[in-house]
Formats: sequence, C-alpha cells, structure tokens
Amino acid sequence: MKEQVKKATINDVARIADVSKKTVSRIINQAPGVRQKTRDHVLAVIKELDYSPDPQARGLASKRSYILGLAYDNPNASFVSDVQQGVLSRCRDRGYELVVHPCDMRSKSMINEVKHFVERLKLDGVVLLPPLSESNELVEMLKASSCQYVRILSVSLDQPEHIVVSSDRQAVKEIADYLLGLGHQRIGCILGPKGHKSALERFEGFRDALAEGGITLDEKMLVQGSYTFESGLIGAEQLLSQAIKPTAIFASNDAMAMGAMVAASRQGIEVPSQLSIIGFDDEPHASRIATALTTVNQQAIKMGQLAAEKLVFLCNKDIDQASAIQSLVVPKLMIRQSSSKVKT
Repeated sequence: MKEQVKKATINDVARIADVSKKTVSRIINQAPGVRQKTRDHVLAVIKELDYSPDPQARGLASKRSYILGLAYDNPNASFVSDVQQGVLSRCRDRGYELVVHPCDMRSKSMINEVKHFVERLKLDGVVLLPPLSESNELVEMLKASSCQYVRILSVSLDQPEHIVVSSDRQAVKEIADYLLGLGHQRIGCILGPKGHKSALERFEGFRDALAEGGITLDEKMLVQGSYTFESGLIGAEQLLSQAIKPTAIFASNDAMAMGAMVAASRQGIEVPSQLSIIGFDDEPHASRIATALTTVNQQAIKMGQLAAEKLVFLCNKDIDQASAIQSLVVPKLMIRQSSSKVKT
C-alpha cells in the first residue's frame, strides 16, 4: 500500500522559514508591515512545500469567509467570462474562492437579491460589472452590509481604491481618427442602450472626436441599438436604406457590428470595399469571421486582475495599497479586414 504524503501545514512553513506563524499568515493575506526580503523568503518556502491554506480553517480563525463574489447583468458573455478569468487568476493565488452571480437590473428586487447573495455566502467582497456597477444604491447597500467592493466602469464614479475604469472615450477617439484618416465623412452610428453609461461614453466620445476632425454627425446617421445582434441588423438596415448611404458604420459593440455586416450582405453591399464596419469589445468571433472585424479590445482580463488585486487589499483593510493599483485601462484598437479607405 502506497504511503500517503502528509500535506504541509502553516506550522511547517513557519518552522522551515524560521518565522512566526503570524508572519506566515500576514504574508498569505497580503497584509502590510512585512519586509520584502522576509515576504519573498516565506513565499519561496510556501512554493517549495506546495502549501495551500485550508479555507475553512482559515475562515474560522479570522472570522472571514475568504469568498469573493462577481455580480453582473451584461449581455456580452465573453466580457463576463474574460473578467471572471482575470479575477480568478489573482484571487486563487491569495487563497480566495470566487462565486459568480447573474442579476437583472430591471428587477425591483435587484438590490435585495444582491444583499441576500452577500449575506448568505458571507462574502468578504464583490466585483461589480457594468451596468450593475453604475448603481450607487447598490454600492450603498454593500457599504451598509460591511462588504468590500470594486466597480468595473466606463466612467470614474468612486474613489480610486474602488474602481477599475475602461477609457472608452479614448478608444472611440482612436476609431474616429482612424476613420477620418481613411477618408470617411458620411459615418453612421448604432448607439448602445439608453441608460448605460458605457453607451453614452462611446457615443459622446465618438461624436466629439469627429467634431474635432471637422465632421458633424448627421442625425439621420444615428440609430438606437440595444447591444444585441438583432438591433444591429435592424439599425444597419435603416442606415443603408437611405438615399445617400454611409461609407462607414461604427456600432457600439461587436454584436451590433456583426448584425450590420449581415445587413450589408443582404443588400449586396461589400465590406469593406463599399462599407467599413467597426465594433467595440473584441468578442472571440470578431477575429474569426470571414471578414474579420475591426474593433476595440477592452482588455477585460486585465481589468478583472486589477479589480481582484484591489479587492483583496480592501478585504485586508489596506486602502493605500488598493488605491495605488492601476485604476485606468485604455482599450486597444484592433485593425482588421472590415475597414478600408473610401473609394474615390
């Protein structure tokens, strides 16, 4: 019978590293007040022993759950998945578990639902995704419940330690400058849903950047969308039914941009020789379709990583460290096959 290998304990780590058990605990929990040399030495011993803290015993000792939550109501499944991947890549190393919870922003009981989620699992902290993260009422509830939080946003609505912001305005300025550089002047825009700050940021930033380049967005070139494929399809059909058609369409997310590509195909309009189409999000399919979509990569994984790092520091009552972590992420313009110069 094969002898079972004994799992390393915190006592083993402390003994081999020649430090106190309390010091090991402080290092595991990312607590301040430990010299970097000592921290590096203890982490090396932890890695050598393949030690991982017992969440249940750890929670009983500290009266904490070591469980983090990720709450969202977002139609973009790939964005949610990427943020989740980023959060997991950071919280696991620090001995935290992650629980994901979908919400419905339209529900009158949304705040109570999240409160029940927090209290039932005794969460130490929550990462909030947009548009859920835009709710100040929800944040006030979390504060009253003594639950730490970090908000992923498109605008700065809180203190640095509590936010990771995607600079959507900078991203759409790059799109506008790129289209103007290609010679486009009659540009259509499929807007995101009303009430979403990300949709407003992307539209206003795009409009303002075009204005700086000497182009005023024609009201006839603006159609309302809802971040869905169907709304992009309908919106593009409306834009392309006009007597003077746009030479380019910017859709506020990739789902709507792909809908616009289908609308163009149905009308026999070639992309990009007759119509350039640009999206926002860089969904997985954006680079895999026949005419790869020019779009914006939000760096969602990185935002999830930063949010998790801030949240762990907040859970350890280290506001200064949480605040010092990067809060602003600038998305990247991904130029692909769906955009080209205007034919003269």
